[in-house]
Amino acid sequence: MSRTAIYPGSFDPVTFGHIDVIKRATRIFDKIIVAVAEDANKKALFTLDERRDMMIDVTQGMENVSVETFNGLVIDFAHKRNINVLVRGLRMTSDFDYELQMALTNRRLAQDIETVFLMPSEGYSFLSSSLIKQSASLGADVSTFVPSVIEARLKDKLNS
Repeated sequence: MSRTAIYPGSFDPVTFGHIDVIKRATRIFDKIIVAVAEDANKKALFTLDERRDMMIDVTQGMENVSVETFNGLVIDFAHKRNINVLVRGLRMTSDFDYELQMALTNRRLAQDIETVFLMPSEGYSFLSSSLIKQSASLGADVSTFVPSVIEARLKDKLNS
């Protein structure tokens, strides 16, 4: 039986931490669907299509990873694909409260869906897309936080 999991997020932009979680998930699951979310509650720097395209760029060569977009509840996205596992990354303890609240809410709404938490390598545990956007907007070198293709797109977006 093939085991597929969904790794949802806004990925605005995708970081080495996100990529690390994807790689870890591919060692556990046969297939990972990276689900790029349209989140009306967040002010995204990149459009949904740009974020999808960036994720496709950085996951090239990962044969068991596909990228899709969605809006609405991730549990509805999972049900439409008959998938019952969500992967979420935990960086710092500050993430835990939010992630636990979301996982328990999802469990209450869809008891058939489980959430699996994965921690990135400690070298990426402090990374956040928000911090990277802020640093890049102030002219910082973010090349150690994001792949070069993402760094270029970030600079282009911030300079336009």
